[in-house]
Amino acid sequence: MNTKLVKVEKEYPDLQLIKEAGEILKNGGLVAFPTETVYGLGGDGLNARSSEKIYTAKGRPSDNPLIIHIADMESLNKIVRQVPEKAKLLAAKFWPGPLTMIFQKSSEVPYETTGGLESVAVRMPNHPVALALIKAGGGYIAAPSANTSGRPSPTKAEHVAEDLNGRIDMIVDGGDVGIGLESTIVDFTEEIPVILRPGYINQQMIEAVIGTVRMDKGLLISDEKIKPKAPGMKYRHYAPKAQLVIVQGNTEKVIAHINQVSETLQKSGKKVGVIATDETKGQYQANVVKSIGTREDEEGIARHLFAILREFDEEDVDCIYSEAFDTPKIGQAIMNRLLKAAGHHIIYL
Repeated sequence: MNTKLVKVEKEYPDLQLIKEAGEILKNGGLVAFPTETVYGLGGDGLNARSSEKIYTAKGRPSDNPLIIHIADMESLNKIVRQVPEKAKLLAAKFWPGPLTMIFQKSSEVPYETTGGLESVAVRMPNHPVALALIKAGGGYIAAPSANTSGRPSPTKAEHVAEDLNGRIDMIVDGGDVGIGLESTIVDFTEEIPVILRPGYINQQMIEAVIGTVRMDKGLLISDEKIKPKAPGMKYRHYAPKAQLVIVQGNTEKVIAHINQVSETLQKSGKKVGVIATDETKGQYQANVVKSIGTREDEEGIARHLFAILREFDEEDVDCIYSEAFDTPKIGQAIMNRLLKAAGHHIIYL
């Protein structure tokens, strides 16, 4: 398959190109496109065969549910049985935006899209290209991140091409994304809403609108026996090729520990990488040291996380050590992705 790459302006996308991409989706094809979070791999969410194609292109386990992207609130009624009042409040506050909500699905949504579940995950992205494409493609676009399963999520079109060139019909290049972490997921099929995946919209922001929500205990552990209700709950995700280890603790102790381990590994012939910050980059003695940004800019850390993991693949390192990033607003989301990338391999000092 030849994958066509087209470039569009974020704010004023070429409508003819968007129409062409929409026709591909309507005809059962796959199109990668930018959102404010990461690039998505889109297919017709109401077409079982399209969803199967998404799983095949990504090498994604078929029990890992897809998120349906919509462009307006009216579209929601067709694919869900009911919308709880609290969900309506969150939608009014955060849609379009980096928030996914899970509802009981209607019969319109095939089980191939929901990973066999009776529930469906829905989001309205806050990106002009994404919204235009959803409308052009029929209104219901199933779209996980546009990477091969387990790899770091794509934050630019080049990342999509690295993973999926030759596997999908088109890549719509709308430039780099803004947030860099996937959406927050809130499950409304439980009596008390549950956060299944932390993101840019954090627990405090959600509770300020609807009151108490729970954090899913699966965020803290990885259990292969659990059937995932939301993307990324069960499987190792975002992983670079090299083994990643997180080191958490006092900054001076973290630097000393990583340098000590790095020296030992280098003497044995290993190539060691370190994920540092602007404040600490000069204090490490590994083979490859990369700064993820300054701790003063947690949104920058989030935006650069997946890209920096991909950069280490290009460096061909044997192992990577990373500082922890428990920043105030979205630190939980950053650490959730980093822990999954590391297979929950963390050292506490």
